[in-house]
Amino acid sequence: MTTLVSLFKQAQTHFGYRPAVIEGDTPMRWETFTERIARAASLLTKVGLKKEERFAILSTNSRRQAELIYGGYWCGCIPVPINFRLSAREIAYILDDANCQYLFIEECFSDLLKTDELAGFKSKSLDLPSGYDSALIDLEPAAAQNANEDDLAILIYTGGTTGRSKGVRLSHRNILTNGMQLATALKMTVDDIYLHVAPMFHSADLIGTGFTMLGAAHAYLSAPTPQAILETLQKAKATVVMLPPTLIIGMLHEPNLEEYDLSNLRCLFYGSAPMASVWIKRTMAAFPHVEITQGYGLTETAPILTTLDYDAHCRAVDEGNDTLLKSAGKPLVNIVLKIIDGTGQELPPGRSGEVVVSGANVTTGYHNLPDVNEQAFRDGWFYTGDIGRIDEHGYLYLLDRKKDMIITGGENVYSSEVEAVLYQHSGVHEVAVIGIPDEKYGEAVFAVIVPNPGTALTSEEVITHCRKRIAGYKIPRKMAFVEALPKSALSKILKTELRKVYAES
Repeated sequence: MTTLVSLFKQAQTHFGYRPAVIEGDTPMRWETFTERIARAASLLTKVGLKKEERFAILSTNSRRQAELIYGGYWCGCIPVPINFRLSAREIAYILDDANCQYLFIEECFSDLLKTDELAGFKSKSLDLPSGYDSALIDLEPAAAQNANEDDLAILIYTGGTTGRSKGVRLSHRNILTNGMQLATALKMTVDDIYLHVAPMFHSADLIGTGFTMLGAAHAYLSAPTPQAILETLQKAKATVVMLPPTLIIGMLHEPNLEEYDLSNLRCLFYGSAPMASVWIKRTMAAFPHVEITQGYGLTETAPILTTLDYDAHCRAVDEGNDTLLKSAGKPLVNIVLKIIDGTGQELPPGRSGEVVVSGANVTTGYHNLPDVNEQAFRDGWFYTGDIGRIDEHGYLYLLDRKKDMIITGGENVYSSEVEAVLYQHSGVHEVAVIGIPDEKYGEAVFAVIVPNPGTALTSEEVITHCRKRIAGYKIPRKMAFVEALPKSALSKILKTELRKVYAES
């Protein structure tokens, strides 16, 4: 039976002498990395965790966080990596909802343990890297625990549409299936070096699974800036990287771009947000030897569903077909994707409707949300909530994002969550949050606010109010104060009308 545990055993047996982690001057081999994973599993047991119990990780990208996540797979404990950009209140909700018994926290975030919301974890936490490294020294490698393909492997939290995050349950089967699908789509080989830029609390980091299957190496970047990415690509001699458009655009703006040696880079995989065709073509021109590939997916699908491959990019550019560059591509092998109408009937090519999918990479459901599961998972299909169409050649085009989600700098922001926080301000009568185009971040969070009568609100006052309640990237930095919001006959705010006014102006 193939599980993530057997995956690392295989890496140790077949690729033990090969590099696993590119870090510092001497690469760490798979035999050493796997042994450290087994010792990380011993540490999880030592701090009192039992099989199937959850532990949280609050850290930037690092080899140590990888060891803890994989150590969880090894001993059957469930890792819950948490977005370190969240507020203490948001983090506390996840810790409670997941019933986390322990917290591994990077030293730079230790002040969070001084807050009222997280003070209870001060005695149930260990800092990274110093506390972790010293604890690991005297531990023996743990014996791997038997696991089933359908056992829960990891719990990843997404942004919630009602102001709360949703825990997505991903099994060994889910993660391994997508790893194999991507290994084919991205032409992975044993000689690859994959640079982890996507935050490890994000499902996009699971893309690394396919590289582990083939005994390839990994490098980790803790603070991704355009300059840091270029420097690390050069130093690590990375061959593959996954980036959001905002970071790619930032790289293209680097004044010394041509001075970096990126000759080893063979594939640039981009996604998590729309990328304008003009920037796609500029990227292809700047990196002519690199295969540019786009991916679309969700946390619920572990994570990738479709890819627009390099051949399609080249064909689109050669033919001047900007429409094709707007496509999300075609489904990966063994993924069934269709477009349905409001009655559940499949629609023919060219017609728009909801995107629904089926495959072994699709989660079995959300944690502690039976009502949501009943709506999202029906008759073997996952209802993504995304609106799209499929053309006559099988290419998927996404027309709208589910529940008014905004993607800014690669981060998902749900408008209803931001609106809920804004409504807590005594001076706000009504509010609608939308995404507007932004050259740097892809989209910016924009609030249209109707103040209470006699209230003179300012942008600074609204931003200060939000800072105490939500993560910084969710805060609207741009806003408009109006007398009334456009509404339908049923008094529903018409965000489509607001987008016409503000997104297009």
